[in-house]
Formats: sequence, C-alpha cells, structure tokens
Amino acid sequence: MKGLIKGVAVLAVVAFLAAYFGTPILTVNALVTAAKAGDEAALERLVDFPAFRDSLKDELTARLMAEAQADPAVRNSGLGGLGMMLAPMLVGGAVDALVNAPTIAAMVRTADTPDPADAAGARTPEPEGEDKDIRQSYAYRDLNTFVLGLTDPDRPDEKLKLLLKRQGLFGWKLSGVDLPDAA
Repeated sequence: MKGLIKGVAVLAVVAFLAAYFGTPILTVNALVTAAKAGDEAALERLVDFPAFRDSLKDELTARLMAEAQADPAVRNSGLGGLGMMLAPMLVGGAVDALVNAPTIAAMVRTADTPDPADAAGARTPEPEGEDKDIRQSYAYRDLNTFVLGLTDPDRPDEKLKLLLKRQGLFGWKLSGVDLPDAA
C-alpha cells in the first residue's frame, strides 16, 4: 500500500513537471499553426499585444539610436539631436499602427520583422504564396520566459527571437521580441 502511494506521488510530481516545462511548446505549436492558418482569433488569444508592442518599440528605438550614434553626421548636428529626441514618439506611433494579428502571423511565417515604414499606409502584410521553411529553436531564458527562435535559411545570421511569458502556472502568451542585429 505504501509503495502504491509513493508511486502515485512520484507520478504526480513527474506529470506536474512535464506540464510545467512542456506547456510553452504547446503554446508555440498553437502560435505557429494559427499563424500559418491566418487564424486571427487564435492569435488574439495567444499574444499579449500591449506587452509585445512595448517590447518592439524598445527594440526599434534602441536600434535607431545606435544607428544615429554611429553616424557622425547625425551625432554632430543639431537636427540629428532633435531627430533622436523625436524618434521614440515616431517609432511608437508606427508600432501601434502596425502590430496586429496579421503582422504577428507574417513574422512567424517569414521570420521577418515588421518595417515601421509600412505603418504610413497602415497596411497589413500580404500573405506569401507558399510558406518558407523557417527553422525553429526553443530555449528557456528563465523559468518565466521561453524563447522561440525563428531563422530563415536564406538569412542564417538573422535570428528573430519571440519571447513568451508565463501567465499563471501553465499558461503562456507571446509578450516580447528580440530583433536580430542590424545588418
């Protein structure tokens, strides 16, 4: 009888750990499936859009500032300084207009980041004729952050990292992005 109780307890612990550490893979599979199918309702459930937009704004602003600092003509001009002050506001408006379910689906299908220049027309990305063979990699950044790495075989040095954050004990949502280094 004691052996049965110990066996059930061990089985319960193993099942809990498998669910605790395995659920992000299920969420990633649901995200990829919804992106390929163009299922906007599923993407709405799987993505924390305010957190994702904030993360993308931070990434794009940091990239823009680094590029401006690297260019001596921008760095040493008064108008360049003004542009660097206004850049976060412009990036924020573009990201708010651009990031939606079709944009997330396009990112997952193509491993491409959205172009803030697309926000001028507030158009959504056109679906491609055939899906690319996007390579996926998985890793935990910490216990509450899971990274889905997406790499286009045509651009192996540019890995787009989508960050899923734990929501409760077993739930996960796409909540952030790490953009590949600028070429």
